[in-house]
Amino acid sequence: MVFGRGIKDIAPEAIMLAGAGRAILLQLANPAIGYGVARHSSFALDPLKRFHGTLAYIYAITNGTPQQRASMVSQVHRAHRPVSSAGSDSPHHYHAQDGELQLWVAATLYDSGMQIYNKIFPALAEEDAQAIYRDYGSLGTALGMPAKAWPATTEDFKSYWDEQLARLGVDETTQNVAAQLLAARSAPLWIRAAMPLARFLTAGLLPATVREMFDLPWSVARERWLNSGLGLMRVLIPFTPQWIRHAPMRYYLKRIPG
Repeated sequence: MVFGRGIKDIAPEAIMLAGAGRAILLQLANPAIGYGVARHSSFALDPLKRFHGTLAYIYAITNGTPQQRASMVSQVHRAHRPVSSAGSDSPHHYHAQDGELQLWVAATLYDSGMQIYNKIFPALAEEDAQAIYRDYGSLGTALGMPAKAWPATTEDFKSYWDEQLARLGVDETTQNVAAQLLAARSAPLWIRAAMPLARFLTAGLLPATVREMFDLPWSVARERWLNSGLGLMRVLIPFTPQWIRHAPMRYYLKRIPG
């Protein structure tokens, strides 16, 4: 076991990006968020914008300078300010600065991050697991989520998580948004080349009920391939230099003022 770890230690690991698609589809499966993204985001023109914005935000909050953290929080607030269902015919009420929606976004980032971490890295000491859990709450509070909204312990979080999973739903609108994200037709060639792997990881890591909502194909054989690939990563990552493992974080932080 490795002791004394926090979110700043695990967030830079590039392998954690494997859970990014899972987190975003879980967010979209919340009808309020899904409709908000569909109505106010430029997914058709830039389907990966939310993906890049999410990564920049995580890296800034967890490992950025105070100036970078302030810059990203300000950017996100500006982007979220006009996002609401006011004046629309949406069947779902939403506002991007709603504390409950911010809680769900932070929850998807935590649960997806831990899905990857626990499959790849050695087990965390219990005190570290709880410390990392508390740290993840900062991804919500930095946006204005009341600190008391974050479930007090990992046990409380599981109850919250199971309750929220039962409330998720996907319709044609949110399914189209997810399809645009996973196709990334307007993205650069190197990103489009990586999308089959991204789609595979996203489908495999999602809860089965949510995977079925998005009509993503899966099978016993694919489950074996996923487990084999993650097993290979467990072997390779300890021998991979840190400058490679942390390269995505450096890439995004260099592009944030401060």
